[in-house]
Amino acid sequence: MTENAPDRLPGERSAAAAIRDAIVRGEFVPNQRLVEADLSAQFGASRATVRAALIELTNEGLVERVQNRGARVRAVSLEEAVEISEVRMMLESLCAAKAAERISDAEAGELRELGERMRAAVAGGDVVGYSDLNQRLHRRVREISGQRTAAQVLERLRGQSVRHQFRLAMRPGRPQVSLPEHLALIDAICAHQPEKAAEAARTHLASVIEALKSAEAEVSPLHP
Repeated sequence: MTENAPDRLPGERSAAAAIRDAIVRGEFVPNQRLVEADLSAQFGASRATVRAALIELTNEGLVERVQNRGARVRAVSLEEAVEISEVRMMLESLCAAKAAERISDAEAGELRELGERMRAAVAGGDVVGYSDLNQRLHRRVREISGQRTAAQVLERLRGQSVRHQFRLAMRPGRPQVSLPEHLALIDAICAHQPEKAAEAARTHLASVIEALKSAEAEVSPLHP
C-alpha cells in the first residue's frame, strides 16, 4: 500500500499503520470517533501526520468522514462482509494458482510448516493462535504468488472485514472445519497443481461465506 504513495513521509506511513493495526485488532470499535488530538497523543505523531493517515485509511475503507463530526471507524455490515468474501474468493483463487506455479522447495517447506502449526493449534484448542496462523498462511500465499495487484486489493479487503473474520474464528468448531480446507490448499500449492489450488481456495472462501451467514442467522433469527 505504501507503493501507491511513494512520496509520503515515514511518519505518515507509521501513523497510518499504527491506526490501521488498532482498527484491525478491535482496539477501535465500529462507529468510534477518531479524534486527531487523541490519536496524535496516543501514537506520538503530529496532527498533520494523523490527518494524512486518516485520509489514507478513508481511501482504504477502514475510516469514514462524517460531516461536522470528523472521522470514525467504518462499520461493515454482514452483507458487505459477504460481498468482500465473494471478491476474495476470486482473487485468492488466482493467487493460489499463481503460487502453485511459482513456489520453490523452500517456500513449500514453509507452507507445510505453517500447516503443521495450524494442526497443532487446533489440537491444542489455541483458537487465537490458529487465527493468527490462518492470516499468515493467506498472506504468504499472496506473497509467493507474485500477483502484487491482487495482493494489495486483498490486504485492503482483509482490513475491512477483519472483525467478522475474527468473530467467525472464535465460533466453536469453526477451526476444525477450516483446518482441512487450509491443508488442502497447502497440499495443492506445494504439489504445483494450479487448478486444484484455485479450487481449494474457492472451496474455503465458499465455506467462509456460508459460516458468516449462519452466524448472523443465529444472532438474528428470522421470525415467521
